[in-house]
Amino acid sequence: MFDLLDYRRRVSTLYAAVRQANNPQSAWVDFRQERDSLFASHPQSALDAAQKAVFTGLRYYDYDPVFRVIAQIDTNVNPDVLDVDLGDDGHFQYKRIGQVHFTLPTGSGTLTLFWIMGYGGGLFLPFGDTTNRHATYGAGRYLYDTIKGADLGTQDDRIVLDFNFAYNPSCSYNSRWVCPLALSENRLPFPIPAGEQLLDR
Repeated sequence: MFDLLDYRRRVSTLYAAVRQANNPQSAWVDFRQERDSLFASHPQSALDAAQKAVFTGLRYYDYDPVFRVIAQIDTNVNPDVLDVDLGDDGHFQYKRIGQVHFTLPTGSGTLTLFWIMGYGGGLFLPFGDTTNRHATYGAGRYLYDTIKGADLGTQDDRIVLDFNFAYNPSCSYNSRWVCPLALSENRLPFPIPAGEQLLDR
């Protein structure tokens, strides 16, 4: 448990540095280096021992500032509570709390923001796009999961959507992990060639 505490603390510190940075691209370089270090050696790495032995670093698209936007949050959504069975990890419940509308060079889209239920709660933003299954994880990626420290920043009714920091869930690396994935409403019909790619392809 203390390993998990340390892992989450380090991830939280990493994202805090991203939020405070004047240069997002420079922060992204540091972000990648620290994530590589966590994956390579930390006991809570998504990789098992055999994977760590051959690990040489996570794969990313090059940083592209056009895939960073600040979006207005629309809270006029149906606050349904959704439930996902995660097997031995129990049930994962989350509800809709808002939507964001944004435009990127590859298309305009809408994503739903979710709030993780339970003690403390947390913001959760999974998404899919048309890079899935050939360049990125087939079931989609995450942009926010604040329970685990992944928090790019909000201010009042606006949120940072920097897809250069999009990352694969742990289950993309090893079947011992079970992850909640992007619902159909968060699957975009255009590519987002930014952020983390598949480790092997």
